Amino acid sequence: MVKLLFQRLSTQHQHSCVFLHPNPPVPARDLNVFSDGVTRIDFVLVWEESQTVQREEQGRTNTSHRKWREEFLSRLRDTGLLQELREVRQTKKTICYVLLSAPWSVLCFFAEEISLRVPLQVVNTPNTNWSEQLLDKLSIPNPLAQDVPNPPPDYYTCQFRNNKLQRFLGNDNKETFFKTTQRHQVLYEILARTPYGSVKKGEVGIDRLLSEQVFSAAYPLHEGPFQLPVPQVCPQSLGLRQILWGYWAQWCCWRRYQPLDHIREYYGEKIALYFAWLGFYTGWLLPASVVGTVVFLFGFWLMATDVPAKELCNSGNSIIMCPLCNICSTWNLSSICLTYKTGLLFDNGGTVFFSVFMSLWAVTFLEYWKRTCSSLAHHWDCSDFQDTEERPRPEFTAMAPMTMRNPVTGAEEPYFPGKQRFSRTLTGCMVIIIMVIMVLMFVIAIILYRSILRISISKSDHSFFLVSASKLASLSSSVLNLLVILILSRVYTSLAHVLTRWEMHRTQTKYEDMFILKVFIFQFVNFYSSPIYIAFFKGRFIGYPGNYHTLFGIRNEDCGSGGCLIELAQEMLIIMVGKQLINNIQEFVCPKLKSWWQKRTLSPRLKEEAEEDLKEVKEEAEEEQREVTKEVSPWESDYRLLVCEGLFSEYLEMVLQFGFITIFVAAFPLAPLFALVNNWVEIRLDAQKFVAEYRRPVVERAQDIGIWFPILQLITHMAVLTNAFLIAFTSGFLPRLYYRYTADTSLSGYINFTLATSPRNYSQQPCRCVYRGYRDESGHFLPEYFHLLAIRLAFVIIFEHVVFFTARLIDMMVPDIPEEVEMKMKREHYMAKQALAENQGFLRREYQVSCDNADPILRTLTPPHS
Repeated sequence: MVKLLFQRLSTQHQHSCVFLHPNPPVPARDLNVFSDGVTRIDFVLVWEESQTVQREEQGRTNTSHRKWREEFLSRLRDTGLLQELREVRQTKKTICYVLLSAPWSVLCFFAEEISLRVPLQVVNTPNTNWSEQLLDKLSIPNPLAQDVPNPPPDYYTCQFRNNKLQRFLGNDNKETFFKTTQRHQVLYEILARTPYGSVKKGEVGIDRLLSEQVFSAAYPLHEGPFQLPVPQVCPQSLGLRQILWGYWAQWCCWRRYQPLDHIREYYGEKIALYFAWLGFYTGWLLPASVVGTVVFLFGFWLMATDVPAKELCNSGNSIIMCPLCNICSTWNLSSICLTYKTGLLFDNGGTVFFSVFMSLWAVTFLEYWKRTCSSLAHHWDCSDFQDTEERPRPEFTAMAPMTMRNPVTGAEEPYFPGKQRFSRTLTGCMVIIIMVIMVLMFVIAIILYRSILRISISKSDHSFFLVSASKLASLSSSVLNLLVILILSRVYTSLAHVLTRWEMHRTQTKYEDMFILKVFIFQFVNFYSSPIYIAFFKGRFIGYPGNYHTLFGIRNEDCGSGGCLIELAQEMLIIMVGKQLINNIQEFVCPKLKSWWQKRTLSPRLKEEAEEDLKEVKEEAEEEQREVTKEVSPWESDYRLLVCEGLFSEYLEMVLQFGFITIFVAAFPLAPLFALVNNWVEIRLDAQKFVAEYRRPVVERAQDIGIWFPILQLITHMAVLTNAFLIAFTSGFLPRLYYRYTADTSLSGYINFTLATSPRNYSQQPCRCVYRGYRDESGHFLPEYFHLLAIRLAFVIIFEHVVFFTARLIDMMVPDIPEEVEMKMKREHYMAKQALAENQGFLRREYQVSCDNADPILRTLTPPHS
């Protein structure tokens, strides 16, 4: 299919080339070649051999590893790959590098096999950006724009066919016809499907060899260093990796457009789509942060003017509250004056407006992301990737027990019986249920811990602990809950990898979707179970003085003195902000420590010792050390980098964050602001990891963000319901509203309205006390309780109906695909049909309409399966 250019998100301007020194820069010598200086290195395999093991009799494990390695390399040679062995001797081990290169014939065969897309025609269309256009119309300077050199050219493309090579652009140069990233894809396809032993036992592919530690690493090479040259040179002479470092990864680029086309050129569509989504999400957080901050500041004004707050603070010793636990003592309501006022920052009338705003914000955000994603997919030529172009996973190809014809493409493909996959998937579901039950058990354990700790602290003779028993118990349990969350997350993620691999999914997209779904279900329960308990269950089933309910013999937890909403805000602050802080520290510190350790263990090299004069040996060693210091081979320098762990953890972190800022936003209006600050830092940290600290990952194509989008939609719908219930049953908004319209518009006497007197037979205290509730002195519910219950249920129904109806209207009004992109796609289908008929005259006239500089090569376009 022909592809027309999408209006790019990254703004680039033409700028002049200015040298900062008199002599023009000398082009850097390409080091990613064999010893002949010509053959390109497409992939590198590495293994390490201990010097002590080499001199001694090797064990059974090392023998089997050597046998597998030799068999694997032999089969790679049979495939046609060129190999070159390089050894680097160190004091305790020898590092062996096998450099791999695919000759032209192998590239052509596998390019057709995996449906690589190659260029037909260069497209010269001006790059535009909607925000730049808007600011230009308003005559406002664009603070987000930056001049990014060497924008990647855009092409009309179609799937490669060897018998139609002459129709493709650049077919006269075999060295540059396939892009570097495409050569990496071909090599990885070969490595992933090549067996080294019994196929029935799963002894197939480089991934299994890496897990068995037969090889230490397998990676494509970066294209030169990332550091910018000193002195500075013309920006057009920079390499692509240097451009990404200078115009994207540095902290000074925090307020600039991301160079998405450059990211896609170097890392592929999948990684580029992640950063496009992250940037889009971060930009949309800005209005949410502003509104949330205004609502939070409104709470400060309410603190100073709220009548119930003044009544509570001025009550002195007149209101004696019942004990919060069996061995606790009574307490004065006025003692929580500051806590009550603090709660008004999160629990006020603006909360309702903000909940509605965030629900509609989430729906609108997802609708406009669908438009952006469809535009990017069309621009990057991957709109039909999952339906027609995506090939079976290499591991699936090697291990599938039979083949079957693909109903879409008609090609014969490996096949795994659906009944077997269903039974395996069902087993995986059982494991998920067991792990979810384990999480709930930990939640119950933390609840009991909090109750026991509160009782233990209350027995203390220290006045500080007596006053702060509830706060200390709540705070420590939140921290403990965060630690349990992080530990269980690591355990289950490893388990999910094993289960998903066992289920034998056909494509990489399906494999990743099922893995993500497993982990997200677990992580959702893991992260959100404690906030959901505090928001909707804590303090609901406690009974009343003289008739308290118990769990395992311990009195059910009541909300703290300040109420459950402020505890929920505290839990949100610790889990959300604490997790983000820990993750950012890990992403900033851990890669640098790992990289430092990797470099330390891999140097210095072992010098060749000769039976010569000591002085001569010393001179040779110094000379060699100077050579090593001067220039380290690229495969060695890349081996010192860290393994790219993929995008799963990055997406999961952001999606869980999205849940926190939507599901519980009624309790924590500042959540979008914390998310915005975190994401500004996150983009740069992720960019620095990919450019400077990670080995280069193999390019993967994608047309969207996968199953993460349906998960975001699910979270959005859940957020509407949870915020409705949170406002109705946890917040004080509806009781205040009810009292305002039935008793006193100034809310005078509201505090007494929310309190009930303990029964006369309550003998735990010498004098009668009060507690929160709508009960009479016998413990029976008052009519006001049922009135409020009806109002609360009505509010939930009205709230969710209004929000869902408005969200549906937004969905109908905002098309998933922009009109201009849809027109381009229709025109492409039309032109492809015309190309089939070889109607050159008609095609020339039609193409002149869209582009005055048309190239006749477009007339030769044929569909992928012609």
